[in-house]
Amino acid sequence: MDFPSLFDTAFTRFDFLYMLKGAGTTLLITFWAVLGGTLAGLLLGLARASAPGWVNTPIGAVLDVFRSVPLLIQFVMANSLKSVIGLNWAPFTIACVMLAIYTAAYCTEIVRAGVLAVPTTTRRAARSLGMTWRQDLAYIVFPIALRTSLPGWIGLTLSVMKDTALVSWIGIMELLRASQSIITRIQEPMFVLFITGLIYFAISFPIARLGARLEKKWQAND
Repeated sequence: MDFPSLFDTAFTRFDFLYMLKGAGTTLLITFWAVLGGTLAGLLLGLARASAPGWVNTPIGAVLDVFRSVPLLIQFVMANSLKSVIGLNWAPFTIACVMLAIYTAAYCTEIVRAGVLAVPTTTRRAARSLGMTWRQDLAYIVFPIALRTSLPGWIGLTLSVMKDTALVSWIGIMELLRASQSIITRIQEPMFVLFITGLIYFAISFPIARLGARLEKKWQAND
């Protein structure tokens, strides 16, 4: 059954289901990229916040490369070089890995800023009470840094979700490429892109609201 004739469109429910399948790919890539990038960002962010300059500077220089080079170029180069270095990775794996590295490059700075936002006097007081470095990190630094870093991390997650549109250049059928395929067939770009925007909104809005709710809850507990 097609969509109502009120829309005067050739867009059918099968096209909609095809777009939902692309949205599933978008969500899956986003999940793995954000998970890997966040874990790496936590480790690198803590290292950058506490390590000496001879460690901090090289890490920052490498991450600057991934932040400075456009993500599309990183996708294309990684997909092209995989055979040169002997990696038999599928385009989906390439997309997840490169997006995870890209996410880590930004998440590192978010974590570093959150850790450095913890007052030095607070940390000294914790250590003077007999807390170990790990206890200081777990009970003092992490809770404060998490509240400071959450808005930036939510924004990064939403940005990564939209950046998945670039993986179409290496042959992955995500949401935007699925919509482009439908546009090519039925020649109704405005209507199809409107539906695409609604789907992006539907999968992004809950993440944004979750972040806002957590912030509100933490403020209420202060």
